[in-house]
Amino acid sequence: MKHEFAYEEAQRHLKQRNRFAALSAVLGLTSLLAVGAAATREESVILVPVTTERLTLGSGGTDAHYLELVTRDTALMLLNRAPESLDYWMEQVLKVADPSAHGSLKAELVKIVDEQRGSDISQAFVISRMEVDAQALTAVVTGTLKTFVGAQVIASQERSFEFSWNRRGLSLGLTGFRQLPTENEEENP
Repeated sequence: MKHEFAYEEAQRHLKQRNRFAALSAVLGLTSLLAVGAAATREESVILVPVTTERLTLGSGGTDAHYLELVTRDTALMLLNRAPESLDYWMEQVLKVADPSAHGSLKAELVKIVDEQRGSDISQAFVISRMEVDAQALTAVVTGTLKTFVGAQVIASQERSFEFSWNRRGLSLGLTGFRQLPTENEEENP
């Protein structure tokens, strides 16, 4: 009787062990498949810029339309400024700066802040067109740059600015910007 009871108990433990082994194998296989899928899947992030479109940025490359939207917002932020908001302005521009270019961009922005602080000079920029090179991660923004003293417009000129970007993972960082010479400035150096 004791042998029969011991045999039945051993069979019950054996069946329980086999069920746990099968469950462990299924869970191990599932984990392995999940890790493999995560490692080979192209990474993408859904972006929500100020647009009615839905954009995604994948690990494969930068979409020209996304580069245009980022450049548009950065150009408007960078080229529209007033003396009352210079500290906030510089802080916001530096937030989109690439870490490798942070120091050089800050030096350029500090020069602008020093020139404009304490004055009544403001500027506004209205974009008329943009050319984007997604491969080189550059964009040229052209538009009208208006300069104000108080409420009076003292200058209104068509200007072009080049913005350079760097990609780190799924984010773009501003590496530089410069004003391009006009046709008159190219002819008369």
